[in-house]
Amino acid sequence: MKIKLDYHKTGLDVEIPDQNLVAVLSMRQATPLENPQQATWEALCRPVASPPLAKLARARRNACVVVSDITRPVPHAVILPPILQTLEQSGLPADAIMILVATGLHGPMNETQLRETLTSAVVDRYRVINHVARNTDEQAYLGMTSGGIPVYVDRQYVESDLKILTGLIEAHFMAGYSGGRKLVAPGLVGVETIRYLHGPGLLEHPKASSGILDGNPVHEAILEIARMAGADFIVNTSMDEQRRVTGIFAGELDAAHRAGVAQVREMVRAYVEEPVDVVVTSSAGYPLDTTYYQTVKGMVGALDILKDGGCIVIASGCAEGVGSKEFERILRETTDIDTFIASIQQPGVFTIDQWEVEELVKALKKAHIYLYTEGLSPEDIRSYLVAPVTSVEEGIACALERCGPQATLAVIPKGPYVMPCIREGREAAG
Repeated sequence: MKIKLDYHKTGLDVEIPDQNLVAVLSMRQATPLENPQQATWEALCRPVASPPLAKLARARRNACVVVSDITRPVPHAVILPPILQTLEQSGLPADAIMILVATGLHGPMNETQLRETLTSAVVDRYRVINHVARNTDEQAYLGMTSGGIPVYVDRQYVESDLKILTGLIEAHFMAGYSGGRKLVAPGLVGVETIRYLHGPGLLEHPKASSGILDGNPVHEAILEIARMAGADFIVNTSMDEQRRVTGIFAGELDAAHRAGVAQVREMVRAYVEEPVDVVVTSSAGYPLDTTYYQTVKGMVGALDILKDGGCIVIASGCAEGVGSKEFERILRETTDIDTFIASIQQPGVFTIDQWEVEELVKALKKAHIYLYTEGLSPEDIRSYLVAPVTSVEEGIACALERCGPQATLAVIPKGPYVMPCIREGREAAG
């Protein structure tokens, strides 16, 4: 059977052996909104557990609208015009409205990327700036969380009179689901805060995983940080496999996010009857699969339905290479994954992006991983702890040689946008 995986901007047609295939896991169908921009207007007027945005905006001195960077396919062209027009109609002039890009520790977006992501109309009319987590002078210290995490948040955000978060709700391999509070933390926090949020003290917790909110220490910490920093209103979206908008969720920080999660949970879960030997997957295509760093999400996302010692075959564009210099250095220096985990658990040990290697190790402890990409050399891929293959079909052949000719195989064409589960009531609860 020929199946198309999400891969870079074009997709990738892959031949899957019929005799081994037990499931192709996709998002459940949801009816896309006929007029998502009109639905956004309506959500702003009738939000969840909050006054309308227009009422909140009255008599405010200025506003900060937080947006995701280019690694997230948020439909900014849909949601930003109603938000920005509402602010202006409520008395805020354009020069009193700031667009702040929640980069986390990702690199800043250049003008071309900003125009692609936010539209030229927004870039030309409003002040748009990137958060810079590494610049300590740009962060305001807000105290400690109840769990002892020091909170440093972008000063321009903290000092804004009206704070609005936008975003896309999807399954997230650490925080349960993206969107909502995640735009503040890690999106707008400093390095000192990220080192705790992405440290082994939280990430090694069994509930710091995809699809889980209740009891997830990452979710609980970032929600607390967002409340400390302040968030007056959120506008989150859900999307189907064709990236059509299926829902707009606006209102109070946690309540509106939870309303969106309730819909997304039903959309993204896909079931198999029992664990499989091989998973063929992707990193969800452009823009998520632009680096090897982001590709790790596709690997981890397949683990819940994979047998111990099974194989993952993943296709990812990696058009921008591996990711940060720190991430690459850690990968190249890691020769033993158990030694790496032991080292990062030592007091005072912290390196930027160690958490993504930690997540990769979770996958490597359970699976043999084969990567197909045109963005990295075979030599580099080997140094990044996985095996290179010249095609997905070659990766499948290697997996079947390892697992046996009768091995069971599942395909997840859209990678981490789908949350695979075992049907027998063992799936994670939100």
